Amino acid sequence: MEEKCVIEKVYVRNSTGLLKKVLLCPPVHIGIEPIDYISKKWAAKGEKSNRQACLKEHAELVQAYRESGVEVVLADPVKGLVNQVYARDFGACLANGYILGRFREPVRQGETAFYVKEMERLEIPCIARCTEGYFEGGDFCFLDESTLAVGLVQRTDWRGLRNIARQVRHWGYTVVPVICPRDNLHLDMCFNIAAEGVAVICREALPADFVKMLEQCGFELIEVSQGEVFLHACNIQALGGGKVLSFSNNKKVNRNLQALGLEVLAVDLSEILKSGGGPHCMTFPLERA
Repeated sequence: MEEKCVIEKVYVRNSTGLLKKVLLCPPVHIGIEPIDYISKKWAAKGEKSNRQACLKEHAELVQAYRESGVEVVLADPVKGLVNQVYARDFGACLANGYILGRFREPVRQGETAFYVKEMERLEIPCIARCTEGYFEGGDFCFLDESTLAVGLVQRTDWRGLRNIARQVRHWGYTVVPVICPRDNLHLDMCFNIAAEGVAVICREALPADFVKMLEQCGFELIEVSQGEVFLHACNIQALGGGKVLSFSNNKKVNRNLQALGLEVLAVDLSEILKSGGGPHCMTFPLERA
């Protein structure tokens, strides 16, 4: 039997523990790059990013984290990396270290070397690296401390998923594939865990067997429509301790979360959302208690 590796320091062991530390990147060079359903819609209208508005919104996001007791590490933006604000996507952080993903879109591939240096600076070890196919962090979610959901949507593919699954098996993890229609971009656009036992989902975008598994695991499911997915309704960030980070325009989901007794911190992200990602996309968890 294969032995599991000994963990010297625990970084992130689940989706719902108390969030202690995150990596974010200010949208200094943000642009609307038409590489997904949402950004294509805004680009077709001739929309350009209002960078000053994006910077203001991001500063409010940082403040919300800090006021919740979360340490925020801010990366230095690199000119030309217009989607760098979506720090989630370069990989994923596990209990033992991080997975380095592989971007599908050429416009994002320059982010990899940058984030590798950031993780080296933070002294977080790389325990798995996507070397075949593609794997992006927006497709990653802990279902429990040993089960990982990985979306097969627009960016991550089967080769990337299998490549990562083989490597994380060494650390005691099992990977559950979740196949969704391509327009959903990443799994975190149509499914997210808000708190222990609470998930926001788009039922019509997810496989029926995956939804059934969530129900059998006892999840309280807050449902949104496919149209609401493209308004980022599922793209929220669990803070742990009964708190969830969302955004101001996500009114229906915010009300449903509050009805379940969760405290919702809602920030204005209306300008940043046009580039294709929400608060979950912008957040790379580094440590959870």
